[in-house]
Amino acid sequence: MDGAITVDEARSEADWKIGVDIGGTFIDFCALEARSGRLASLKVLTTPDDPGAELMTGLTLLAEREGFDPTHMTRFVHGTTVGINTIIQRKGAPLALFTNAGFEDVIELARLRMPDMYSLFCSRPDPLISRDMVFGIPARMRPDGSESQAPDMAAVERSVAAAKANGAQGIIVSFLHAWRNGAQEASVKSAIARLAPELFVFTSAEVWPVIREYERSSTAILNGYVHPRVSGYLTALEERLKGRGVPARPMLTKSNGGLMNAAEGKRACVNMLLSGTASGVIGASWLARQAGEDKILTLDIGGTSADFALIIGGEAQFGTGELIGEFPLHIPSVSVSSIGVGGGSIASVDTQGVLRVGPESAGSTPGPSCYGRGGTQATVTDAMVVCGWLGHSEMAYGQLTIDAGLAHRAVGELAARLGRTVEQTAQAILDIAVSEMFVEVEKLASRAGVDLRDFTLMPFGGGGPMLGAFLARELGMKRVMAPRRPGVVSALGGLVADLRGDFIRTIFSPLSAASLPAVREAFEALAREGRDWLAAQGHDAAAELNFSCDMRYIGQSYEIEVVLSPEWLGEGGAEAIEQAFHRTHEQLYDFHDPQGEIELVNVRLSAIGAGPVLSFPEADEINAQASPARRLSVYTGRAVETVDLYDRQTLVPGSTFLGPAVVVQEDTTLAIPAGTRARVDRHLNLLLTFAE
Repeated sequence: MDGAITVDEARSEADWKIGVDIGGTFIDFCALEARSGRLASLKVLTTPDDPGAELMTGLTLLAEREGFDPTHMTRFVHGTTVGINTIIQRKGAPLALFTNAGFEDVIELARLRMPDMYSLFCSRPDPLISRDMVFGIPARMRPDGSESQAPDMAAVERSVAAAKANGAQGIIVSFLHAWRNGAQEASVKSAIARLAPELFVFTSAEVWPVIREYERSSTAILNGYVHPRVSGYLTALEERLKGRGVPARPMLTKSNGGLMNAAEGKRACVNMLLSGTASGVIGASWLARQAGEDKILTLDIGGTSADFALIIGGEAQFGTGELIGEFPLHIPSVSVSSIGVGGGSIASVDTQGVLRVGPESAGSTPGPSCYGRGGTQATVTDAMVVCGWLGHSEMAYGQLTIDAGLAHRAVGELAARLGRTVEQTAQAILDIAVSEMFVEVEKLASRAGVDLRDFTLMPFGGGGPMLGAFLARELGMKRVMAPRRPGVVSALGGLVADLRGDFIRTIFSPLSAASLPAVREAFEALAREGRDWLAAQGHDAAAELNFSCDMRYIGQSYEIEVVLSPEWLGEGGAEAIEQAFHRTHEQLYDFHDPQGEIELVNVRLSAIGAGPVLSFPEADEINAQASPARRLSVYTGRAVETVDLYDRQTLVPGSTFLGPAVVVQEDTTLAIPAGTRARVDRHLNLLLTFAE
């Protein structure tokens, strides 16, 4: 990323475009100066007690180091963990739920699934709204959208008074069949606004009008639960940027990998719960397309977690039902699997004398012991230091200096309890971390029906390059592609992301030629909604509209999403839609029923407004053996070996070397095991291949 970048919108004066991503330990910056094509990057430690303060610190450092002028910032894209952290820490707003009388247990019943079907001792998480804050309102809408019983406004008034008395700050209204007709929810919302204007109110139909009352209710609850903190954070962010003279209005990365403006983010908070993980995959997709890589498994390791995603054909994969803490998210999002193993994950010995890693993390405060910020417990990062892979240069753009003595002390305490050497204990911590990732990746591959031997691993985040090669080798993968700046790929993702809005409408109808006019009418309505949404975001160029439909064989309980071509919505298109469904079903489940009747459930539309066009120039490769900066001692699992250390800045296109080796750079460190051949490609990616 250090080379020049051509931009199709360069201007005569300085024009800065900034991508920012806040993680559990660091906030990452990618800053593009459009006139010169210069791309700067930076990491700053987070400030959990004052979210947003680290952003101003980073902008100040960019100004000092790169000559960055905030008054010339024309694009500012921001990903934040405020929403998801609010849910994980259960620090959201006290809410009340208004639902149909007789259905007060909807969020407690959920889907009657246990988190771990193989454990006799697991329990489901407590709902975000306690049972005493759920109020049944006599009202009923029929499945066809006609009203059977009007809402009892006297009951609404009593429920509002009780909710206020119990400390509610907001109310979620979720009635049966609101996906078909949201009029009852809207009338109750109006009544609440009249009775208690100090309370915020969200209805399920306005948040995500999808069939199935639990999914619709839980999505609206997540939106309301984080609303005050997200809205307050974004308001403070706008004020801080305005105070620095920034003319660009902030844009936010969304769970679906797209962008929205801050005004919408304050209302549609649920859309940004997975913004950081999604933008990382979008950044990786862009890098994959630049390098001509068709199939990628991403590995994003931060301080708290490791996130995995598949990129096929240069495009991120999407889905619903991603977990936000302990709760499923039912809006479209980049499909990411996560596990609580990150650089700051704490290693411990349980009561049975078994070594465990995570999910508890040291975060940025106090952080791993080796950071010298007050941490005393051993972490994955400390284990890397003890083994010798890490600690040979300043970390995070000079933000941190590694103290190997503190790492040895923390890991040594565990070693004493286990009766092993410090190096053996550190290696065991790394082995456990890799094995836990292995299990999660295998699940992901099985669900997607892919063979990982056909994929290239792309590690990024501060910790991805440290463990990526070891995980790839265990998975039987043949290639690893480490981007030029792995530590800030998520921030880059925000920089290159498009505007993207997702819209849905539920229709129950058998697939037939007779049903196509209704399907076409639904898509036309969604297309108008999508274009209006893009216009509200300030996008006045052409829009890309992508169509899909949730379908199933009649009698099935759940449906699959099938991508549709617009011409199939015309006369004679039912057969093409049917064949597309059979192909998708075959791909996912290895069978299809040519004689089975098919049902249409939901129609979906994604409206996309293209972001700025960037491209990295290609450099000629000059085959040459790379020269190490020096040699160092590393415990590689069985013995201490002498390995080469390379400075990433000195590696030019065509440079080659063999592992074991360590590659240091400002934003991360790459650990390269024995039996590995490394080569720098024309995009300055570091490609690793393993010996057969």
